Amino acid sequence: MIDARAVIDPQARIGAGVSVGPYSIIGAGVEIGPGTWIGPHVVIQGPARIGRDNRLFQFSSIGDIPQDTKFRGEETLLEIGDRNVIREFCTINRGTVQGGGVTRIGDDNWIMAYVHIAHDCQVGSRTIFANGASLAGHAVVGDHVVLGGFTLVHQFCRLGVHSFTAYGSGIHKDVPPYVTVRGQPARPYGINGEGLRRRGYSEERIERLRRAYKLLYRSGLRLQEAVERLEALAVEDADVAPLVAFLKAGTRSFVR
Repeated sequence: MIDARAVIDPQARIGAGVSVGPYSIIGAGVEIGPGTWIGPHVVIQGPARIGRDNRLFQFSSIGDIPQDTKFRGEETLLEIGDRNVIREFCTINRGTVQGGGVTRIGDDNWIMAYVHIAHDCQVGSRTIFANGASLAGHAVVGDHVVLGGFTLVHQFCRLGVHSFTAYGSGIHKDVPPYVTVRGQPARPYGINGEGLRRRGYSEERIERLRRAYKLLYRSGLRLQEAVERLEALAVEDADVAPLVAFLKAGTRSFVR
C-alpha cells in the first residue's frame, strides 16, 4: 500500500495498513499509526507522531520547522491524534522550545484546504477549520470550535469550546466558550445556538447559556461581578462551568 515512487526514511515508523501515495516524502522521526491514508505529494517531517485512521491529502506540509526566527534547530514535536481529515495545501508546523516544544492536534478534526496551524498551537477535537483559516503561534482552540473561511487568529489567542467564527473574522482577543463572533476586528454576536443544536443540546440548555451570555455581555455589570454571578449559576448548571473556567484562566482580554 506504499507507492514505489514515495520516499520514506528508514527511521520512520509506519503502522499496519498505512497507505502512502506517489511522490510523498516521509522523513526521519515520523511515526504514523495504523490505517492512515496519505495521498500523493504530501511531505511529513519529524519528529512527528500521527495517530490512526487519518487522511492527509495532496500537497500538505506536515511537521516542518516553525516559522519563528527564534528557532535554532532544537528537537521539537508535532502530535496529531486519530481520524483527522487534513485537506490540500495545509501547513502544520511543529513546536518551539520557548512555547513548550509541541504543536498538538486532537481527534476527529476536519481541516480544509489551505489551513495554516503554526508552532505550539493546541487544537482540541471535533473542530472544523474552513478553507484558508490560519492560527498564529501558541493559539489554543477548544473542542467543537468552528473557524469560518479565512479566519485569522492572532498569536496566543484562545477560542473556547463550541465557539464559532464567521468567515473572514480577525481574532485578536480571546473568544469565550459558546460565543459567535464576526468582523475585523471580531465582535460577539450571541450564542452558537445552531452548533449546539447539532451536537444534541436541548432548547432549554441553549436558553440557559443564552442567559449566561446576556449576563456577561449585556447586564452592565463589571467583569468581576459578572464572573461571580456566573459562578453561582455554574453550581446548578454544569454547562456554564466551562465559561467560568475560561474567564478565570484568561491572562488577556476577550472579545467584547
